[in-house]
Amino acid sequence: MRLVSWNVNGIRACVKKGFLDYFHEVDADIFCLQETKLQEGQIELELDGYYQYWNYAWKKGYSGTAVFTKQKPLSVSYGVGDQDEEPEGRIITLEFESFYLVNVYVPNAKRDLTRLDYRLQWEDEICAYLTELDQKKPVLFCGDLNVAHQEIDLRNAKSNFGNSGFTIEEREKMTDLLQAGFVDTFRYLHPEKEGAYTWWSYMSKVRERNIGWRIDYFLASKRLDTNLLEAGIHPHVLGSDHCPIYLEVDFI
Repeated sequence: MRLVSWNVNGIRACVKKGFLDYFHEVDADIFCLQETKLQEGQIELELDGYYQYWNYAWKKGYSGTAVFTKQKPLSVSYGVGDQDEEPEGRIITLEFESFYLVNVYVPNAKRDLTRLDYRLQWEDEICAYLTELDQKKPVLFCGDLNVAHQEIDLRNAKSNFGNSGFTIEEREKMTDLLQAGFVDTFRYLHPEKEGAYTWWSYMSKVRERNIGWRIDYFLASKRLDTNLLEAGIHPHVLGSDHCPIYLEVDFI
């Protein structure tokens, strides 16, 4: 099974920049989006063979997630715990026979860290939620997690220390999640690989020089580690300030 995750930074804009070419080329079994930035009815994607599930933010042109899947899920939910909605459209959970898929767009702490406390509370809630799901069946957790976990995960670690996405608090929450029973699939398969980034600033020449951050992830329940075939990044794919990431996993 091949899964893809991509923060498209506005799906309508990304479609105009070649999204569908990549979508059809990669032929994923499950394709997850973050930061779709639209409301219901603002786009019609003809994706033959896929079921589509969208979680729209209440605020127009903000946040939002989506999942396109070839296999119809057993159930779909749009919140955590007993909730089946959340105002920023950041979470979609699909239940399949062998696993749960949770697609998220984690809140940004903001440059001045004014949203850090909210972000940390959100992290605690999602960790508890994933742990609860993991007790029922294995979990694949993907999306823009808005954190570079280790120094290897961004180009300029020293100068970014303490900045949004690389605070001690955010990194510790990522560590807590992994210690709760999950693996970072890319680092599990490529523990020493440097220069592997998924986001670059729009500033001139930054992406060309690969001055980036790895903030997009596929995490998996630890008991799936022997099922992981490949985890990778497609930095050549343009259309957003993020690039797609993929995971190949065997559920047989």
